[in-house]
Amino acid sequence: MTPSQPLHQQLLWTAKALAEVARGHATHTALAGVPAALRPGVQALLFHALRHWGWTQAAVSQLARQKPKPLVSATLCVALALLAFPAEGVAYDAHTVVNQAVKACQGEVKLKHAQGMINACLRQALRDLPALKASLHSDLQATWNAPLWWVQKLQKQYPKQWQEILRMQGAAAPMVLRVNARHMAANAYLELLQAAGIEGEVVSSCGVVLQQSVPVERLPGFDQGWVSVQDGSAQWAAQLLWDGVSTGSSDLPRILDACAAPGGKTAHLLETGDARVWALDIDPVRCERIGQTLARLGLAAECAVADAAQPGPWMAHGPWDGILLDAPCSASGIVRRHPDIAWLRRESDIATLQQTQMALLDALWPQLKSGGRLVYATCSVFVEEGEQQAQAFALRHADALRQPAPGHWLPGRLDLPDSDPMRHNVRMAHDGFFYAVFDKR
Repeated sequence: MTPSQPLHQQLLWTAKALAEVARGHATHTALAGVPAALRPGVQALLFHALRHWGWTQAAVSQLARQKPKPLVSATLCVALALLAFPAEGVAYDAHTVVNQAVKACQGEVKLKHAQGMINACLRQALRDLPALKASLHSDLQATWNAPLWWVQKLQKQYPKQWQEILRMQGAAAPMVLRVNARHMAANAYLELLQAAGIEGEVVSSCGVVLQQSVPVERLPGFDQGWVSVQDGSAQWAAQLLWDGVSTGSSDLPRILDACAAPGGKTAHLLETGDARVWALDIDPVRCERIGQTLARLGLAAECAVADAAQPGPWMAHGPWDGILLDAPCSASGIVRRHPDIAWLRRESDIATLQQTQMALLDALWPQLKSGGRLVYATCSVFVEEGEQQAQAFALRHADALRQPAPGHWLPGRLDLPDSDPMRHNVRMAHDGFFYAVFDKR
């Protein structure tokens, strides 16, 4: 939060943004109209409110005599998140929260009529907070702050780990960096960070996790392309592909990044090997970001707006030595970075996404050279988008030889033994992801 900005203003704008999420808009859209001076604090408060939205929605239903209108409900939810779950960076005195929530109503036409009700509900919550929490203890959506279908799916798919997965999804993610291997190794960059007063730990040959997030402008050499922000799980893609791509001939290998925006994995491929890379994305706006990413890093690739599941001019540049398919998915593995995801997804979305993933896999496989490698990735923990998809693909394609890969990398890599010396670092540095690797016979 930003202490220099009045709390009642931050509460009001956060409530407006939360109401937009309730209408189905992603947080970046919901925050678009927030004044620049308020945006950092509002974003922090919005993320905090979303991480406790299951509980606060259930609490509002108990505290309010009748169902409040959307903006009134959102205001109550934001204030209750602060009252019931104070956290570093978003902690305020309880009575200050109540007073500022009431003051927020005074400057908004849609809330003026609700001042008394909001005041009464919040003061009742303060008086009865232990009892209120106890009454919601058996409510799965309130306990785990995710839709019931989401919780139940994880219970079924991960009967021993579902609670820890949900706990990890409810936590804020750390800032993880990918050091550009064409400039230096992670250990050398860590020294630059420490000289700049930024503490972190090396988690791989090119990965560093920071103790605290910082603006990218503070990162040494960011504008010069020495480093990028990228979660540790996403950093597996380049190495998995390069491990199966032949680099012995005089011609540079041809690599296709089939769903490339915003360009992080495209860049990592070019940072770690020499190749001719084609980067596709179906979204023209997001495709522009690929070029921007590469320009900052001093790298070059052929970029095109295209649907990789459909024939197009891009196919003339194949066949490919390597294909990376980071397919559209539920994003259920990156909820800690985007806490709106669970609330925006519908259970029916999973089947639709499965069909998209299947279509992409089947369209791209014929474009791969014999002896080439395809890496299939999703930032999902749901098995329908991961292991089930990989097994079904192998059954459809007799010439696909599956190779070792991480499979479902759960958020925090929960399958690492407690004795593993890297367990703490890996827990911090990795979101949920899935990887399958196929070589073409």
